[in-house]
Amino acid sequence: MSLETIRLSQPARDQLIRLKRVTGIKHWNVLCRWALAYSLQEASVPLVRDITTDSNVEMSWKTFTGQYGDIYLALLKERCLRDGEEPTDEAISRTLTIHLHRGIGYMAGRKDLHTIQDLVMSAAG
Repeated sequence: MSLETIRLSQPARDQLIRLKRVTGIKHWNVLCRWALAYSLQEASVPLVRDITTDSNVEMSWKTFTGQYGDIYLALLKERCLRDGEEPTDEAISRTLTIHLHRGIGYMAGRKDLHTIQDLVMSAAG
């Protein structure tokens, strides 16, 4: 596993396609940043540990994080420590994958998410 390339599962890809359509957000990486933040704010560890990243959606770490790569890396390391794991490269990559997928699932499951404004309001409240 590596942080160089982030890959998504087919179900996550399908959920992101729907989220792109309903929110009007055009780029995978923007939705994925929101999804990661949604999951990281949850105190529990994601139940799913093994995710098959079998879709054709992939992005580089630089595309995913933009200019905030150091911040996202620090958040992932902190989460590893909070969950009782040593923040090795493999643990960080696994943490990213499971939290990214859980966050996408959370966002896709929201019935009140129809616009970018709804996304912002859900984060504020």
